[in-house]
Amino acid sequence: MRKINVFDTTLRDGEQTPGVNLNFEEKLQIAVQLERLGVDIIEAGFPAASEGDFQAVKTIAETVKGSSVTGLSRSVRKEIDAAWDALKVGTEPRIHVFIATSPIHMEHKLRMTPDQVIENAVDSVKYASERFPHVQWSAEDACRSDLDFLVRIIEKVIDAGAEVINLPDTVGYITQEEIRHIFTYVRENVPNIDKAILSTHCHDDLGMATANSLAAIEAGAGQVEGTINGIGERAGNAALEEIAVALKIRNDHYQAETGFTLNEIKRTSSLVSKLTGMIVPNNKAVIGDNAFAHESGIHQDGVLKETTTYEIITPELVGVSSNRMVLGKLSGRHAFKEKVQSLGYNATEEEINRVFKEFKRLADKKKEITDDDIFALMTEEKAGETIKHYDLQTLQVSYGTTNIPTATITMTNPDGETLQEAATGSGSVEAIYNTIERIIGKEIVLKDYRIQSTTGGRDALAEVYVQIEFDNDEASGRGTANDVLEASARAYINAVNRVLNQKKWPRKNIEKIHV
Repeated sequence: MRKINVFDTTLRDGEQTPGVNLNFEEKLQIAVQLERLGVDIIEAGFPAASEGDFQAVKTIAETVKGSSVTGLSRSVRKEIDAAWDALKVGTEPRIHVFIATSPIHMEHKLRMTPDQVIENAVDSVKYASERFPHVQWSAEDACRSDLDFLVRIIEKVIDAGAEVINLPDTVGYITQEEIRHIFTYVRENVPNIDKAILSTHCHDDLGMATANSLAAIEAGAGQVEGTINGIGERAGNAALEEIAVALKIRNDHYQAETGFTLNEIKRTSSLVSKLTGMIVPNNKAVIGDNAFAHESGIHQDGVLKETTTYEIITPELVGVSSNRMVLGKLSGRHAFKEKVQSLGYNATEEEINRVFKEFKRLADKKKEITDDDIFALMTEEKAGETIKHYDLQTLQVSYGTTNIPTATITMTNPDGETLQEAATGSGSVEAIYNTIERIIGKEIVLKDYRIQSTTGGRDALAEVYVQIEFDNDEASGRGTANDVLEASARAYINAVNRVLNQKKWPRKNIEKIHV
């Protein structure tokens, strides 16, 4: 059985999803869970982009020991230096350096001749190899590149020190037959290809990222790249959980496998979904809520008699538990701590104490506390903002079908002062947001608002996700509470705080990366 290395770019390519902006603690939390999942390589970010990105990559490299941590760099020496400074503390430092190779990119974006691109690529790989023990080189837009040119440049960068060659479908354009041809052509025509591993990185613009990735594996790729839940720029990336499970279920065909701990998939997916605000569709393959639901009577009858009649994947394989009812208001701290640990959290005693208080408050309002509730409470705790500029103290909303909705809010500002304001709106949420805007003293534009519950039932926790434009910047925010209006207020304040945190470490004037 051939081992396929998994290169996860949730924290780099995935974070380029419009509206997604993970803070320092959230990135670290996802990285630790990716390590638990069994990811071979974690692309933690783009160290040269900002001081915030640099610090996040550095901390992840210091913390994660079971996965190799890498950072992205253009073919620019000062960016390679920044990556080395961030990653040299890691157990197995590596760099991911790239340059575009398609005619359209070389002419219109790089404004370089093919020979200049080769010279630049070779120079950057040689320079990186003097520092990093592992160098991956990517041919941006490889799937629209001239194959003979690809062969030329790949041979030279391997000689320069690249040990992984990535051939990305940057714009999600390729078909399965075409990508098989590209990988086969490269394997048969690059004379020193035996010295490198071929990697595939597919985007989902035509809905074929997973299929194309599997086709590349069939054609000899030894590494697959993608994100959890398939998040990413435009239509997203290949969904790693789909690829890992496909290789498991159809190992008779692919004769390949990943090193994933498959029963960590659902937990990883839920964590990424909560922290990014990217809700997983119910019909999403492998990890959607409907993935193991059967509506048809014929299907239900078959599954009850023999699960394999209609289920090729068992819920337990990916970590879906059928029994989630666990704790209540009489449960003690020890039982709570045991449950938190069973959910995969390495919480400190201080964190346990804080969340246990929130758990008790929730238990007074909610009869039964589920795994999803505890997951939501721990996610809020572990992903607490590095700097909390504004903090909600009290919220009072007056609403009636014949009255004008009015909100009164007390908040503390960045200077620790307590401020109180009231405002009206056409609805309760608008009244709350108008009041928050009045307290902050600047215009806030709400661009998106979404609400969902953590579980079923009228007493379920509410999770609200918002996207705002504030102070010439955009950010997403989320809030969780037993009350929808409180969750809405917390999400709005969370988004404002994220904008202010981004101001501390602004991104440099570097173009968005589309590897």
